[in-house]
Amino acid sequence: MNTLRKLIIAGLLVWLPLAATIIIVKLVIDVLDKTILLLPPEFRPENVLGISIPGFGVILAVAVLLFTGIFAANFFGHQLVSFWENMVGRIPLVRSIYTSVKQVSTTLLSTDSNSFRKVVLVEYPRRGIWSMGFLTNKGLPAACKLSGETLISVFVPTTPNPTSGFIVMMPEQDVRALDMTVEEGFKFIISMGVIIPEDSELLQQSVAELAQGDNAS
Repeated sequence: MNTLRKLIIAGLLVWLPLAATIIIVKLVIDVLDKTILLLPPEFRPENVLGISIPGFGVILAVAVLLFTGIFAANFFGHQLVSFWENMVGRIPLVRSIYTSVKQVSTTLLSTDSNSFRKVVLVEYPRRGIWSMGFLTNKGLPAACKLSGETLISVFVPTTPNPTSGFIVMMPEQDVRALDMTVEEGFKFIISMGVIIPEDSELLQQSVAELAQGDNAS
Protein backbone atom coordinates (compact mmCIF):
# COMPACT_ATOMS: atom_id res chain seq x y z
CA MET A 1 0.00 0.00 0.00
CA ASN A 2 2.85 2.39 0.79
CA THR A 3 4.41 1.75 -2.62
CA LEU A 4 1.07 2.36 -4.33
CA ARG A 5 0.57 5.56 -2.38
CA LYS A 6 4.05 6.82 -3.32
CA LEU A 7 3.41 6.06 -6.99
CA ILE A 8 0.09 7.93 -6.94
CA ILE A 9 1.70 10.92 -5.23
CA ALA A 10 4.54 10.88 -7.76
CA GLY A 11 1.97 10.92 -10.56
CA LEU A 12 0.11 13.82 -8.95
CA LEU A 13 3.33 15.78 -8.61
CA VAL A 14 3.77 15.46 -12.38
CA TRP A 15 0.21 16.23 -13.46
CA LEU A 16 -0.96 18.84 -10.94
CA PRO A 17 1.62 21.56 -11.80
CA LEU A 18 1.19 20.81 -15.52
CA ALA A 19 -2.62 20.98 -15.33
CA ALA A 20 -2.54 24.19 -13.24
CA THR A 21 -0.12 25.81 -15.71
CA ILE A 22 -2.27 24.85 -18.71
CA ILE A 23 -5.45 26.13 -17.03
CA ILE A 24 -3.89 29.47 -16.05
CA VAL A 25 -2.28 30.02 -19.45
CA LYS A 26 -5.53 29.11 -21.22
CA LEU A 27 -7.47 31.50 -18.97
CA VAL A 28 -5.08 34.36 -19.77
CA ILE A 29 -5.20 33.61 -23.50
CA ASP A 30 -9.00 33.38 -23.47
CA VAL A 31 -9.28 36.74 -21.72
CA LEU A 32 -6.84 38.41 -24.13
CA ASP A 33 -8.53 36.74 -27.08
CA LYS A 34 -11.72 38.64 -26.22
CA THR A 35 -9.90 41.76 -27.48
CA ILE A 36 -11.04 40.75 -30.94
CA LEU A 37 -14.51 41.95 -29.95
CA LEU A 38 -13.12 45.50 -30.21
CA LEU A 39 -13.06 45.11 -33.98
CA PRO A 40 -16.27 45.77 -35.91
CA PRO A 41 -17.85 42.49 -37.07
CA GLU A 42 -17.05 43.18 -40.73
CA PHE A 43 -13.30 43.42 -39.96
CA ARG A 44 -13.00 40.22 -37.95
CA PRO A 45 -10.98 37.35 -39.51
CA GLU A 46 -13.95 35.00 -39.81
CA ASN A 47 -15.76 37.57 -41.97
CA VAL A 48 -12.75 38.87 -43.92
CA LEU A 49 -10.91 35.58 -44.51
CA GLY A 50 -13.79 33.20 -43.96
CA ILE A 51 -11.95 31.39 -41.17
CA SER A 52 -11.48 31.96 -37.47
CA ILE A 53 -7.86 32.46 -36.37
CA PRO A 54 -7.24 31.18 -32.81
CA GLY A 55 -5.15 33.60 -30.77
CA PHE A 56 -5.74 36.55 -33.10
CA GLY A 57 -7.19 38.47 -30.14
CA VAL A 58 -3.91 37.96 -28.23
CA ILE A 59 -1.94 39.45 -31.13
CA LEU A 60 -4.41 42.33 -31.30
CA ALA A 61 -4.10 42.94 -27.52
CA VAL A 62 -0.29 43.06 -27.71
CA ALA A 63 -0.50 45.41 -30.71
CA VAL A 64 -2.94 47.71 -28.88
CA LEU A 65 -0.65 47.86 -25.82
CA LEU A 66 2.41 48.49 -28.00
CA PHE A 67 0.84 51.31 -30.00
CA THR A 68 -0.68 52.81 -26.85
CA GLY A 69 2.76 52.87 -25.25
CA ILE A 70 4.30 54.48 -28.34
CA PHE A 71 1.53 57.07 -28.43
CA ALA A 72 1.73 57.86 -24.69
CA ALA A 73 5.53 58.21 -24.88
CA ASN A 74 5.53 61.12 -27.35
CA PHE A 75 4.76 64.72 -26.45
CA PHE A 76 1.29 64.92 -28.01
CA GLY A 77 0.21 61.63 -26.48
CA HIS A 78 1.53 62.66 -23.06
CA GLN A 79 -0.47 65.88 -23.23
CA LEU A 80 -3.61 63.99 -24.26
CA VAL A 81 -3.20 61.47 -21.43
CA SER A 82 -2.72 64.35 -18.96
CA PHE A 83 -5.88 66.01 -20.28
CA TRP A 84 -7.78 62.72 -19.91
CA GLU A 85 -6.55 62.23 -16.34
CA ASN A 86 -7.58 65.78 -15.44
CA MET A 87 -11.06 65.08 -16.81
CA VAL A 88 -11.31 61.81 -14.86
CA GLY A 89 -10.04 63.59 -11.75
CA ARG A 90 -13.17 65.75 -11.70
CA ILE A 91 -15.53 62.79 -11.32
CA PRO A 92 -15.85 62.07 -7.56
CA LEU A 93 -16.14 58.26 -7.34
CA VAL A 94 -14.24 57.50 -10.53
CA ARG A 95 -11.41 59.80 -9.41
CA SER A 96 -10.70 57.76 -6.28
CA ILE A 97 -10.70 54.43 -8.10
CA TYR A 98 -8.63 55.65 -11.06
CA THR A 99 -6.04 57.41 -8.91
CA SER A 100 -5.58 54.42 -6.62
CA VAL A 101 -5.16 51.95 -9.47
CA LYS A 102 -2.84 54.38 -11.28
CA GLN A 103 -0.59 54.79 -8.24
CA VAL A 104 -0.39 51.05 -7.54
CA SER A 105 0.27 50.26 -11.21
CA THR A 106 2.98 52.90 -11.44
CA THR A 107 4.62 51.63 -8.27
CA LEU A 108 4.63 47.97 -9.28
CA LEU A 109 5.44 48.34 -12.99
CA SER A 110 7.85 51.24 -12.95
CA THR A 111 11.46 50.17 -13.46
CA ASP A 112 12.64 53.19 -11.46
CA SER A 113 10.62 52.27 -8.38
CA ASN A 114 12.22 50.56 -5.39
CA SER A 115 8.88 49.19 -4.18
CA PHE A 116 8.65 45.41 -4.03
CA ARG A 117 12.26 45.19 -5.23
CA LYS A 118 13.72 44.02 -1.93
CA VAL A 119 12.93 41.18 0.47
CA VAL A 120 13.42 42.06 4.12
CA LEU A 121 13.23 40.44 7.54
CA VAL A 122 11.41 42.15 10.42
CA GLU A 123 10.56 41.21 13.99
CA TYR A 124 6.79 40.96 13.72
CA PRO A 125 4.32 40.56 15.43
CA ARG A 126 6.67 40.74 18.42
CA ARG A 127 10.35 40.64 19.25
CA GLY A 128 11.91 37.22 18.80
CA ILE A 129 9.53 36.28 15.96
CA TRP A 130 10.87 37.00 12.48
CA SER A 131 8.60 37.60 9.49
CA MET A 132 9.48 37.98 5.86
CA GLY A 133 8.21 41.08 4.09
CA PHE A 134 8.74 43.35 1.11
CA LEU A 135 10.04 46.89 1.26
CA THR A 136 7.36 49.14 -0.23
CA ASN A 137 8.21 52.74 0.52
CA LYS A 138 9.36 55.27 3.04
CA GLY A 139 7.13 55.69 6.08
CA LEU A 140 4.49 58.37 6.31
CA PRO A 141 6.09 61.76 7.10
CA ALA A 142 3.55 62.36 9.88
CA ALA A 143 4.38 58.98 11.48
CA CYS A 144 8.13 59.67 11.22
CA LYS A 145 7.60 63.04 12.87
CA LEU A 146 5.57 61.56 15.73
CA SER A 147 7.99 58.70 16.36
CA GLY A 148 11.09 60.84 15.96
CA GLU A 149 12.67 58.09 13.85
CA THR A 150 13.17 57.34 10.18
CA LEU A 151 10.47 54.79 9.37
CA ILE A 152 10.06 52.64 6.28
CA SER A 153 6.95 50.80 5.15
CA VAL A 154 7.08 47.02 4.91
CA PHE A 155 4.35 44.77 3.54
CA VAL A 156 4.16 41.52 5.52
CA PRO A 157 2.06 39.08 3.46
CA THR A 158 0.02 36.19 4.78
CA THR A 159 0.56 32.62 3.68
CA PRO A 160 -0.38 30.92 1.41
CA ASN A 161 -2.22 33.95 -0.03
CA PRO A 162 0.30 36.78 -0.37
CA THR A 163 -2.28 39.22 -1.74
CA SER A 164 -3.41 39.93 1.83
CA GLY A 165 -1.25 40.98 4.73
CA PHE A 166 -0.23 43.87 6.94
CA ILE A 167 1.51 47.18 6.37
CA VAL A 168 3.92 47.93 9.20
CA MET A 169 6.15 50.96 9.61
CA MET A 170 9.43 50.00 11.17
CA PRO A 171 12.51 51.97 12.20
CA GLU A 172 15.00 51.69 9.37
CA GLN A 173 17.65 50.12 11.62
CA ASP A 174 15.24 47.30 12.58
CA VAL A 175 14.73 46.14 9.00
CA ARG A 176 17.18 43.56 7.67
CA ALA A 177 17.58 43.13 3.91
CA LEU A 178 17.81 39.54 2.66
CA ASP A 179 20.07 38.42 -0.16
CA MET A 180 17.28 36.84 -2.19
CA THR A 181 15.02 37.80 -5.08
CA VAL A 182 11.40 38.87 -4.76
CA GLU A 183 10.40 35.75 -6.71
CA GLU A 184 12.18 33.53 -4.18
CA GLY A 185 10.47 35.42 -1.37
CA PHE A 186 7.02 34.85 -2.87
CA LYS A 187 7.79 31.16 -3.44
CA PHE A 188 8.79 30.80 0.21
CA ILE A 189 5.59 32.48 1.40
CA ILE A 190 3.18 30.76 -0.99
CA SER A 191 4.66 27.33 -0.17
CA MET A 192 4.29 28.05 3.56
CA GLY A 193 8.04 27.76 4.00
CA VAL A 194 8.38 24.46 2.13
CA ILE A 195 10.35 25.88 -0.82
CA ILE A 196 13.66 27.13 0.58
CA PRO A 197 15.76 29.48 -1.57
CA GLU A 198 19.14 28.24 -2.74
CA ASP A 199 20.87 30.66 -0.38
CA SER A 200 18.92 29.28 2.62
CA GLU A 201 22.15 28.76 4.55
CA LEU A 202 22.86 32.47 4.27
CA LEU A 203 19.29 33.23 5.38
CA GLN A 204 19.54 30.93 8.40
CA GLN A 205 22.94 32.33 9.28
CA SER A 206 21.60 35.88 9.15
CA VAL A 207 18.69 35.01 11.45
CA ALA A 208 21.01 33.21 13.87
CA GLU A 209 23.38 36.19 14.02
CA LEU A 210 20.49 38.57 14.63
CA ALA A 211 19.12 36.34 17.39
CA GLN A 212 22.53 36.13 19.06
CA GLY A 213 22.87 39.91 18.87
CA ASP A 214 19.48 40.39 20.52
CA ASN A 215 20.33 37.89 23.27
CA ALA A 216 23.65 39.60 23.93
CA SER A 217 21.96 42.96 24.29
